Amino acid sequence: MNALITGATGCVGANLVEAVGQKGWRAIALCRKTSSLHALEGLTYDQAYGDVTDYDSLLTAMRGVEIVFHVAAVADYWRAVKRRLYEVNVEGTRNVMRAAKASGVNRVVYTSSVASLGQPGFGKTANETAVFNLSPERWHYGYSKVLAEQVVQEAVADGLDAVIVNPAVVIGPRDVNLISGSIIIEEARMGVPVYPPGGVCVIDVADVCAGEIGAAEHGRRGERYILGGENLWHRDLIASTADVVGRRPARIGLSRGVTRALARCVDVLARTGLRLPGNGDQLRFAAETLWFDSTKARRELGLATRPYREAAQRAYDWYKTKGYI
Repeated sequence: MNALITGATGCVGANLVEAVGQKGWRAIALCRKTSSLHALEGLTYDQAYGDVTDYDSLLTAMRGVEIVFHVAAVADYWRAVKRRLYEVNVEGTRNVMRAAKASGVNRVVYTSSVASLGQPGFGKTANETAVFNLSPERWHYGYSKVLAEQVVQEAVADGLDAVIVNPAVVIGPRDVNLISGSIIIEEARMGVPVYPPGGVCVIDVADVCAGEIGAAEHGRRGERYILGGENLWHRDLIASTADVVGRRPARIGLSRGVTRALARCVDVLARTGLRLPGNGDQLRFAAETLWFDSTKARRELGLATRPYREAAQRAYDWYKTKGYI
């Protein structure tokens, strides 16, 4: 089985290259000529040069390919230029679907995000039936994933065999771009003194990859599947992270009101042009519970997940080995 992985130089993509190889399939990593290959270090794979924004390069890369895992995306939305976010996440997905159809690819697994499902009510969980309930201006990243999923469904209606997976917050080795692993780096370097009032759904990257392969083998055409592990309060997530890195857990909890006020302050600072490690949206979401239900993926794809602490330990060990900490 020849499997092309777009976004192969990112955390999920690189781990998927490894998982595909372990499955006995031929892993073909789509890389731009300017891409760092650090995340792929130590892995066995074939390389195809291309870019999801370059349709012709995708046609070349997909020759002889039977399955495409479309993982490439602008995920660090707090750092990204809005135009680039939509260019890659939406139009790049359109190019991949068109090229897959033209190339006779058997199946595409599109990696979306739970961000496309919007914001569940506080303390509640959402499943695959959830509809994005935020304005585009409120969260461009989530909305870009909504539009990209629409592109996939249009391709399915046109005859392409495609499945959608929606990973939650991904933790694990090879997160060279510090998308979610930054919490582990920050805790290890200086400690996190406070915790926000909300919570998130987290999953180990290896479990995401198992879910991706499960979607390739068992997913139903046109369906989407949430890939999530534990639903945790930020208090508990930060305490587990502190335990992994050998620090005392944060003892001060922020209220939802204080967290939202801090978000507004960050918005003001961002408008001055000051470079910040995050943005106001991240703080606003930290005051909510972004929890999700993965029952469908467990039932249909055989998804199995490990505890967050184990995922954090694996990520921490990798960061230490590679000199990030």
